[in-house]
Amino acid sequence: MLSMYVLVCPCISNPELRAKGITRDEDIFCFNRCIERCRRFGIDIVRMPCPETIFLGKGREPTNFSESLANDEFSKLLDRLEAQVRDIIKEKGEPLCIIGVDSSPSCGVNMTYATEEKTPGRGAFLSRFPELKAVDVTDFCRYRIYLAGPLFTEAETDFNLKLHNILEENLFDVYLPQEVGDTSHKRHREEHARIFEMHLAALEECDIIVSVIDGADADSGTSWEMGYGFAKGKTVISLRTDFRCVGFHELVNLMLEESSVVVRTKEEVLKELGSLLL
Repeated sequence: MLSMYVLVCPCISNPELRAKGITRDEDIFCFNRCIERCRRFGIDIVRMPCPETIFLGKGREPTNFSESLANDEFSKLLDRLEAQVRDIIKEKGEPLCIIGVDSSPSCGVNMTYATEEKTPGRGAFLSRFPELKAVDVTDFCRYRIYLAGPLFTEAETDFNLKLHNILEENLFDVYLPQEVGDTSHKRHREEHARIFEMHLAALEECDIIVSVIDGADADSGTSWEMGYGFAKGKTVISLRTDFRCVGFHELVNLMLEESSVVVRTKEEVLKELGSLLL
């Protein structure tokens, strides 16, 4: 069985390959999180060559494709580098994805500096691989999920655990509140405070909140966690498998519906998360 691997633009592991002055602290955070996710799930990292460094050298000034790279010499270089990468794919099989860096004239995924203005589309090198999924590093690094949902019955905890396992199988690191602390009716106030602080820290650390909002009305604790995440600017995805509606137009309380993406199946959750294994 072939191991899972990703093709990674080399500046993610070596930011010194980037043009001068463009790397921010948030870029380094994303690069490190990307590497951390690969380690967490045993994903091999295969570095792609950096066409701009080879062609323009290290310590180069920021540029765009039309200004510095739209010539036959660079095109021939891309031909050679594409052949190298395709040899890797032939040997290892298809990667989970290419991890690129948006705005890069060579390795942009969604946006690229083809001219002085950013334009939609892949960079010159990544566009050589249209059949492969490409993910921007800022999306790939967002893999930590807080799973919010009611946890007071056996049915609820079983459903939460099943959803947790599906998310983990799809390469997401999931915080499951029901696994934290004493859940008996005998717990003391000190335990309440400890559990609250642990959940709060997990909410701060997570990238995405996945919430279960089944029932005649969504669980109050889940609703609080969703609101907190929304106020912090985090993505909230809500799963409602319950076929009942609470209003003429709403599947659930309109405040929850307007502050999250509401889906009806676990498969739709994975699609919204951009699972690499779909």
